[in-house]
Amino acid sequence: MEKIKMILDCDVGHDDAVALMVAAKHPALELLGVTAVAGNQTLDKTLPNTLHVCQHLGLRVPVYGGMTLPMVRDQITAGDIHGKSGLDGPVFEPLTWKQAEREHAVSYLIRTLMDSDGDITLVPVAPLTNIAMAMRLEPRIIPKIRRIVMMGGAYGLGNTTPAAEFNVFVDPEAAHVVFTSWVPLVMMGLDLTNQTLADLSVIQRMEALGNPAGKLFGDIMRFTHKSQAAVGLAAGPVHDVTAVVYLFAPEVFTTRPAYVQVDLSRGPSYGRTVCDFVGRLGHAPNAQVGTGVDLARFWDIVASTLALY
Repeated sequence: MEKIKMILDCDVGHDDAVALMVAAKHPALELLGVTAVAGNQTLDKTLPNTLHVCQHLGLRVPVYGGMTLPMVRDQITAGDIHGKSGLDGPVFEPLTWKQAEREHAVSYLIRTLMDSDGDITLVPVAPLTNIAMAMRLEPRIIPKIRRIVMMGGAYGLGNTTPAAEFNVFVDPEAAHVVFTSWVPLVMMGLDLTNQTLADLSVIQRMEALGNPAGKLFGDIMRFTHKSQAAVGLAAGPVHDVTAVVYLFAPEVFTTRPAYVQVDLSRGPSYGRTVCDFVGRLGHAPNAQVGTGVDLARFWDIVASTLALY
């Protein structure tokens, strides 16, 4: 079977790190590159975090640093959840052989997509600044994108404000650009991703693999097991992993078509993803929105992939 070509856009982060681990090793995927963006922390932290995960696990995939600020709004980060480094918990050796590529992430996205046969899927699991900037700088890439499978948004409550999920709230204008591009889109929002709690039984299962990936999963998710209590969750969800797994195992998830509009009003609903499942706004659906996940199959996939390290 031909592998699915993908580019992972992330702001590593705890769940981003696990998403990278799965994307880099699953046999159904060809991870062409990783682009980093500011989000969970500033870029001068999320980019080294990405490099640390790659070096620690011996991943030779190229990594590109991207946008340092949102398109319009003031910058916010999630140090309260992900810690001062953006990836508190694991302790990494100093960076030696793994370095970021010199090319900017937005330039890399444009060049790679323009040179492609329209067979590359973008998997942004971070604020959408890199993707939106690439679309604005070179609109010809839009029909070259096979599809976008993203982690972000919610049709219910947010986790940063009552209305907005973090990745979209960090850069609502960028999310607006992506949702109005009409690229085939799958939105894995909080309503689905909050179901993927890595409780102690899951952590112990991954640690029992006895390899560097299993240990790193444990170091990462034991930190979030504690930090997520501050937002009322019993453990840390692996939000971003859902977008990667969907690429090769969509049957694990339940989705519904919806027209998704990002609220840019700067009021209390700023950054909300308004999901119209029944056509009240009079628009055709522009996304498949995740609503459910078969957790047993999901964790089996994660465990079997990490076992390959």
